[in-house]
Amino acid sequence: MKPNDQVYRWMTPSPLVVSRDATVATAFDLMEQHAIRHLPVLDRGDLVGMVSATDLAFVKRFADPEATLVSEAMSTPPYVAHPSTPLDEVAGAMARQRLGSAIIVESGNVVGVFTAVDALRAIAGDRDGRPEDAATIA
Repeated sequence: MKPNDQVYRWMTPSPLVVSRDATVATAFDLMEQHAIRHLPVLDRGDLVGMVSATDLAFVKRFADPEATLVSEAMSTPPYVAHPSTPLDEVAGAMARQRLGSAIIVESGNVVGVFTAVDALRAIAGDRDGRPEDAATIA
């Protein structure tokens, strides 16, 4: 990690997203299919939340995942940063708020997801430790 590193250098670009009206089962299947743990949640193109695999697993224990909507499982408001935000600022905010991820937004569009694992890769200087398809999923 270099001084003044910006979060865009370590985020997963072009993440998959899920609609707030999707079922928990649909979101969970999407995560399993792509081996991911975080999905930004959109409502008609607007960012409204974040849902994690942990959120979905919790809901699945107490409710029917086929009948429960992502909007009932998501965290709001999501922590959002701009791609040029310093990495240490994003990681510090995530640590203080005990968050597993940040959504990276530019001009109102979700452009990336930065996770705690990405932060560890940055500390280790391991840009090559990403999954091969990380350019297209979060």
